[in-house]
Amino acid sequence: MQSENQSLAMDHAREEYPRESCGLLVIRRGREVYVPCRNIGVGTDQFVIHPEDFAQADSRGQIVGVVHSHPGLPPTASQADRVACEASGLPWHIISFPSGQWAQIQPSGYVAPLVGREWSHGVLDCYALLRDWFQSERGFVLPNFVRFDDWWKRGENLYIDNFEKVGFTQVKPEEIQMGDCILMQVASPVPNHAAVYLGDGLILHHLQGRLSSRDIYGGYWQKVTTHVIRYGHSHTSR
Repeated sequence: MQSENQSLAMDHAREEYPRESCGLLVIRRGREVYVPCRNIGVGTDQFVIHPEDFAQADSRGQIVGVVHSHPGLPPTASQADRVACEASGLPWHIISFPSGQWAQIQPSGYVAPLVGREWSHGVLDCYALLRDWFQSERGFVLPNFVRFDDWWKRGENLYIDNFEKVGFTQVKPEEIQMGDCILMQVASPVPNHAAVYLGDGLILHHLQGRLSSRDIYGGYWQKVTTHVIRYGHSHTSR
């Protein structure tokens, strides 16, 4: 990344502070250009590039990198950064503001662990954990629905609106088996949390603001359960 673009990205980080800034590196007329983008993510610790800005940058030239800031933190890539870098297929440049330190990561095949992963809504959250478990253990890929933090407070219903479309059917709670998904309603008007049933009374899930974990399925978790759903009709554990 050229020093001129680093300076522009630093100025952008200063303008957006304390929120994360984000932008793209584009090759235009043989030169690498930094294109600042709008961050439409929720809160101060994540970024989501506005689709219009991404499309506009893409129309100007070839996108060759993603840039974002870590306000008040080192430029060390988080698990979410590494996962999103893999998904983008592009180098990522991270600037620490106000220290001015830089770091760069490249797609390298990184996959976040199923247990102990950090929380980042839309990248590493309860639905992302379901997707990764099913890809790892069952060999199929669930759609990666676009979702913003607090979608359940905005009239959206991610799980109920989509589970049948992608091949899940509801089963009776007493028929639960390994690989079934449990939908839960946690301080929400609609089911907004999901877990994978691992058998032997254990679930794998990722609660907001915590590390993903295996927990006993009982007590509170059973109380807030609304649905048990199963992919297909005859899937069994491997």
